[in-house]
This record gives sequence, structure tokens and C-alpha cells, in this order.
Amino acid sequence: MNTLPKDISGWGRYPVQRCELVRPERHAELWSEAPSLLARGQGRSYGDAALNAGGRVVLTERVNRFLAFDRDKGIVRAEAGVTLAELLALTVPRGWFPLVTPGTRHVSLGGCVAADVHGKNHHHDGAFGTSVRELELITAGGRRLRCSAQENVEAFRATVGGMGLSGIIGEVELQLRPIESAYIRARHQGAANLEQLFALLQDSDHDARYSVAWVDLMSRGAALGRGVVMNGDHAAADELSGGRRLTPLRLVPHKAHNIPFAMPGWLLNRFSIRAFNSRYFRREGGRDAPFLVDYDTFFYPLDTLDNWNRLYGRRGFVQYQCVVPTATALAALQQLLQRLATSGHPAFLGVLKRMGAQGTGYLSFPMAGYTLAMDLPMQGATTLALLDSFDEVVLQHGGRVYLAKDARLAPASLRAMYPQLAEWQRVRRELDPQGVFSSSLSRRLRMEEEA
Repeated sequence: MNTLPKDISGWGRYPVQRCELVRPERHAELWSEAPSLLARGQGRSYGDAALNAGGRVVLTERVNRFLAFDRDKGIVRAEAGVTLAELLALTVPRGWFPLVTPGTRHVSLGGCVAADVHGKNHHHDGAFGTSVRELELITAGGRRLRCSAQENVEAFRATVGGMGLSGIIGEVELQLRPIESAYIRARHQGAANLEQLFALLQDSDHDARYSVAWVDLMSRGAALGRGVVMNGDHAAADELSGGRRLTPLRLVPHKAHNIPFAMPGWLLNRFSIRAFNSRYFRREGGRDAPFLVDYDTFFYPLDTLDNWNRLYGRRGFVQYQCVVPTATALAALQQLLQRLATSGHPAFLGVLKRMGAQGTGYLSFPMAGYTLAMDLPMQGATTLALLDSFDEVVLQHGGRVYLAKDARLAPASLRAMYPQLAEWQRVRRELDPQGVFSSSLSRRLRMEEEA
């Protein structure tokens, strides 16, 4: 198979590294002999999780065939290169929706498993791994292994959330959720500060299947952490009106606008971001009456801008996502926002979610508590020093950083944040004793090395 040396990056466009790319056309070609291998789906992890500097990267985007679909039970089996967008196009018109979806549909099923992605319903339904009935893992040497919560359980737990380091995920079988319509009954509530945001996310009177909060990261003082809580549930067919009621599972596709090139770095600065956030808070925080919105708009608002990562300019950006336990979550996140405010560093997008129980995999990111994600334009050493100070707070409160978003965590911090790392290492060594599967992230964090 032909290989192509090329400089690539994750979604954050930082860092950029030269890798040897191969693009198999068929499932049988996923495995090939090489000293260092890593599978890559749509490249939507943010940092260096899908990079393999100096090694081979297997692009899975063309290994994307549907293999089976039980329309009565909502069970679908597909090659791991299938994207959520392709899955939704097949299943929503037939009344089925993914149990768990992240904030973009431009991700592969294999990537969703490898990162054990979560969505706005983690506090109810857990992470992506809970919806996986079975997967095929191609281990070192090309052996194909069926894994599930009942069969080859340790390999399954090392693969779900294992960042693609236990092997290549070849196929995935998923359980879907029945729906009556392609619409969401949504409600927004404004909150004057972080404490009020927490209160709204915990309010059992307004508990919904899906909950997420937008956080104004540029707010200060008494308004620190102000934002908007967005709740939603799948709408029943009889809640729709007019033409929607006649075809409740059909949507007119949205036309996405493209960001054609990297924008000037000065475009996003503290002044432009503050002005945008103020307008957004006034507009969305005032929509407190329930309304209907199509699932595309509710779950994937950023997908309306193709290549939106180019807004951050040539230097790119980093997304810092952490989760902290419930007991001290409010205090921890207030400290993070205070450090951000004191630093004067611009930060564009802030997202807060309530999380449920620990995920399936040894390295699954979720834990019971709250997760905060922040997008920060990459400003070199200033940005990295600020994120190091965030790590101190997260560690003090017993939390962890999401590896699928990471580009700069220290090895010692990884060991403190992920208590099941040793179990993952043991299983990984059994599956791949020569250490063929590797990534820039795993080498930076020395993930294979015992403490």
C-alpha cells in the first residue's frame, strides 16, 4: 500500500507533526506491518491523540460500510470508519437515534469508541461505550478479536476510551434509541453566575434527558461563570404541527458555511469575544419558554460552520476539558474561572455539563461530577503555563483532564488522574507485547511506562 509523508494536526491545529499516512479502501487492508501504527478517523480529537510523529497513521475514512441494521430492535453494525452523520442519515428517518452523541456529527464510530465520547445526557445514559454491544479489535499481528461487556471483557475495557492504543477498531455494533420525531423540545434558562448555573443543572423539576450550559468565560466579579442552561427531550410526533407533523422524522438538510482559510489571529480577542458573549447571553438567556428545534441544531450547532477551527488563526487553539467530583466541583470550577480571569487570556467557548457514573473503559474520562470545557487561542508559553496552573486545581480536587482534547499534560499528572492506568497497561501489553500501536500523545505521556 502506498504511503504519503505529510504534516497533519488534530482539530485544534496544534501541534503539527509529520506522519506517514496510508488510506485503505477495504476492511481487509486495515492491518499492515509497520514498526509504529495508529488508526485515525475524522481527525476530530483536538491535540496529538490522533498523531503518530514519524510513524504510520491509518486513515479509516473509506472503510465505512454499513453491515447490518435491525429496524425493529434498533441495532446497527458498521465498519468503524462510518461517521455519526452517516449513521443519522440512515437511522433517524426510520425512528432511531444514537444513545450517546458528542457535539459534532463529523466523527467516526471508531473514534467515538476510542475516546469513549460523552454527550449532554451522560448524567442519565453514560458515555458512548454503554451503547456498544460488540466491537471487532484488530490487534498487533493482524488478529481479529470480538470484544464486548461479556466477551474478551478486558480487551473491551482497554479499547473503550483507550485512545486507539490497544489496536485498530474494525467494526462496531450499537444499540440505538427509539424516537418519534427528529425534533427536540428545548428550554433555555439564564443564570447570573456559576452558582446559579449549578443550581439549574441540579434542579429536578426541570430535569431533562439532555442538559448542557454555555458559560461566558469573559464574565468577571459577581457575574463570574454566568451562562445559559439548555435542556431538551425528544419531542413526540403529536407535539409537532403543520408539515412537520406529516413527516416527523424528516429534516431538510442544513447548508453549512465554510471558513475557507485560517483567519487573522487578532480577529478573536478579548474585546470581540466579550461583545459576542454579551449579545449571546441576552438573546439565549431570555428564551425561557419551551420551543421546538430540530436535532441537528440542538446537538451540532458548530457543524453549521465547516472548518470553524480556522477561526483561531494559524497558531490554532487548545481545548482544556476537565471533570471534577461533585462534592467540590463548584469550588474547583470557580478557582479555574478566577485563574482565567486573572490571567487576562482570551477564551472563546465554555461548556459545562453534569456527569454520571465512571465510564466503561479503564481510561474513560467521565466520572460523577461536572465537566468544564474551554477553548483558548494558542499563545505559546503563556497558554501552556495557564493550563499547567489549571492542572494544579484539578488535581487538588481529584479530577482529571480529557485525553481526547489534550496536547500538553504532564506524565505525572496522567498517573494521578487515571487510577486504572496500570490495569490498562497490563491488558495492552498482553494485546500488543511489542508496542506496535503508539501515538504522539502516548509517547508524550509515557503511557506504556509503569510508574
